[in-house]
Amino acid sequence: MVVSTLGVLAVLGSGVTAGVLFAVALSVLPALFRMPPDRYVYSHKLIGRNWDPTMPLIVLGSTALDIALVFLVPGGTPRLIAVVGAVLMLGVSAVSHLCNVPINRQVKKTDPANVPVDWRDPRPLWRRWHLLRTVLAIVGLLCNAVLVVLV
Repeated sequence: MVVSTLGVLAVLGSGVTAGVLFAVALSVLPALFRMPPDRYVYSHKLIGRNWDPTMPLIVLGSTALDIALVFLVPGGTPRLIAVVGAVLMLGVSAVSHLCNVPINRQVKKTDPANVPVDWRDPRPLWRRWHLLRTVLAIVGLLCNAVLVVLV
């Protein structure tokens, strides 16, 4: 019963993570890329306000659930899938904290009314890191779903 409950919660957390990141990649990023720098900076600040406290909790919570499942599921294939799922979700967190968040901080320091002439547009680099964490999250969700089916 405990393994099933934790498995469902892991699927829920990794599913929310994958869904949010996929939606940003599919819709938000193309919109941000079409904006001039001042609108982009303004929009980026607005969009990021509610993600920042929420998404790390969901991602790290899902990672913790996956780690717990590593020790609770039977050995062999289920345990290997749980390990891979945990590593993938930890990867999502690492890419977020080490790559996307520093870029976000730089954008937040920019005044949209005074974007410097020599401003380096962070969008292409941010997108590359974002797409990596999106793929990690989707594969992590797949691992969690397969794990729930197996156990």
